[in-house]
Formats: sequence, C-alpha cells, structure tokens
Amino acid sequence: MTLPRTPSSVEVRRVSGRADLDRFIRLPNTLYRGDPAWVPPLLLERRAALSPRSNPWFRHGEAAFWIAQRHGRDVGRISAQEDRLVRGPDNRGPAHFGLLAAEDDGEVFAALLAAAEGWAMSRGLRVMQGPFSLSINEQAGLLISGFDTPPMLMMPHDPPYAGVRLTELGYRKERDLLAYLCETSGVLPAAATNIVARGLPAGITLRPLRRAALREEVSALIDIFNDAWAGNWGFTPFTEEEVAHLAAELRPLLHERLVWFVETAGRPVAFAVCLPNLNEAIRDLSGRLLPFGWAQLLWRLKVAGIPTARVPLMGVRRHMTTGLMGRLLPLFLVDALRREALSLGIKRIEMSWVLEDNLPMRNLAEALGAHVYKTYRVYAKDLGA
Repeated sequence: MTLPRTPSSVEVRRVSGRADLDRFIRLPNTLYRGDPAWVPPLLLERRAALSPRSNPWFRHGEAAFWIAQRHGRDVGRISAQEDRLVRGPDNRGPAHFGLLAAEDDGEVFAALLAAAEGWAMSRGLRVMQGPFSLSINEQAGLLISGFDTPPMLMMPHDPPYAGVRLTELGYRKERDLLAYLCETSGVLPAAATNIVARGLPAGITLRPLRRAALREEVSALIDIFNDAWAGNWGFTPFTEEEVAHLAAELRPLLHERLVWFVETAGRPVAFAVCLPNLNEAIRDLSGRLLPFGWAQLLWRLKVAGIPTARVPLMGVRRHMTTGLMGRLLPLFLVDALRREALSLGIKRIEMSWVLEDNLPMRNLAEALGAHVYKTYRVYAKDLGA
C-alpha cells in the first residue's frame, strides 16, 4: 500500500535584490552558530564575491540563488551556476551548485536541490556537480571529515549531515579533495633533507616575491598555474580580469617571504604561495569589520601575527616536469615556505586542496611530514536526458 505524500511545508524563493542577498549571506551564521568550528565570513567580502559588479567570475559565469523557508523562517540556501569556461566532451559544461547551507532536514535539502536542478535543466544542462562557491578556483567541495577544527582561509566548513543528505538525493562521489597539515617545526625526513641540502643546479634559482612588481608577479604565477594544471580534472583557467582582481584582493595578505618562484634563465617556471590564515584573525568578529573590527584585524595581521597559514596555489610548468629536477622543484618551494613561515611565528601550514589521485603532490606532502586532516568531496548527479 502506498501512502499519500504529505505536501511539503518548505517554500523556496529565488533571491531578488540586496535585502534578499543579505539574508542569503547571513543565513549560515544563524544555522551554524552552535558549531564551535564555524567561522562567520566577512560580510563585506561575501557581498563583493556574489556581486556581478565586483567579481570578474560573472564575466564568464551566471548564477542564481535561492532561500528555503518554512512557516516564514529561513531554513536553507543554495546557488546554481553555469561557467562558460568549463566545457565537457559535448562542448557543454556541467551545471554547478554551491553555497549550500541548511538545517538537518531532508525536505529542505530536497527542495533546495530541486530548485538548482530545475534551473540547470532549463538551460539544457544534464549534469549537476558541486559544491563550488562559485568556482573551483574559489571554494570547492563539501566537508566530509575533519569537522572538529575550523576551516582555513578560503576553505568551506559543513555539518556532518550535509553529505548524508546529498547521497539520499542521488548524488554520487565525483572526487575527494584532501587538506594536509604540516608542523613547521617538524624535522624533514632524511631523503628530503639530503635533496634540499644539495641545492638547485646551476642555472636554476629560487627567489621570493618582488612586492614592488606585485601585478606582474601575480600574473606570472597565474600563467604558470594555468599551464601546470591545464587538462587536470576540474581545471578552470584564471582570466586576465581575475588575475587583476586577485592581485588587489591578496595584496594585504601577501608577504615577500611567503611567496617563492623558481626561475630558469630569468623566467619563472614554478611558484608556491602561502597565505596567513585570515579565518583565525576574523573568527570572533561575527563577520563585521565595523566599528572596531578593522583595528583588530590589522593588529592581528601586522603586529600579533597569526600562527597558522595555508598554501592554496602551487605550480610547475609542464615542460619542466619531464625531468627529475623539475619533479623536485615543489620540494624546494615548500621547504622555503616552511622555513620562512617558522621564522615568522607560523606553527602549522595547511596544504590544500590536493586531489585524492594526485600522487606526486600527496607524496610531496607526506615527505614533508604532513598528514591528511580534512577531506572535502565533490558530488555529481545525472539530471536525465
């Protein structure tokens, strides 16, 4: 006997206007206020990230946002996106969902994902993938292990039930993204120590960031990144506009001793970037910089220092990886970051994210004594013909 389905009390409304967007941005702070690992993001940063006027991602992507309500109370949110730079074999990319936050309620998750899937199918897209908020180059994946510690800069945090709810709705694992944690005071394994001690061969040099030429330096590292990762799963290139935006956004966080390049014949061929963990500095600001948050943030960044950091970007030009030395360049870069971070009072560095099947990077992280302490999952679902 099949029982009649009870009508859902969940209503999903599309975000329209600034007031709705503010509700959308603030909602996770209400939902997760009891989670000791939750870090409220800066409201100003979130508004800018989701605005077509300020985020250059919208030059090649489109997004829609929804809020779920029950009896007039906000209980969840989601976004759906299409990025024209992401293309599959049929020259149509998957739709993406992201910015997912909701109460632990199957009806809420079902209503939110139905809204995002309907938007995708109305555009002729037949695969949904995510979460990406908004791009794989911003926040990617859903936390499935490591719930007991706060996320690092530009990494998501989710409750344990979120992955269960997605699976119930037919979403399958696409890829796992790993976050490694490294103690800067740890002793390198003997093999790594011996390689670093021998140094780079003649004609290959290691140098720090030239802050006076920041725009050119960021452009060089993104050019290397686009070359190094082209063809890898999920790769989406940075555009010139995004490079300029990234240079402006990162300026307050970049330290000359925490960005390193490898050059051959004066040309950068590899790089690694380490950023102070801004989340540790803003955790108690409730997302607000006014009236006194600016002063607290500047003090923590410039005076008190932050004891944790993250390596979000690294790359070696593909033509360099065919030889042994090219494959060892990341070891020299990360060792330089580790050494300089320790001298700046940074005790722990997260290396993230690393694809589960990227064995060279995983081997490098483990050679440096790092261990996986968080796992994020990208899910996918076929939406039908």
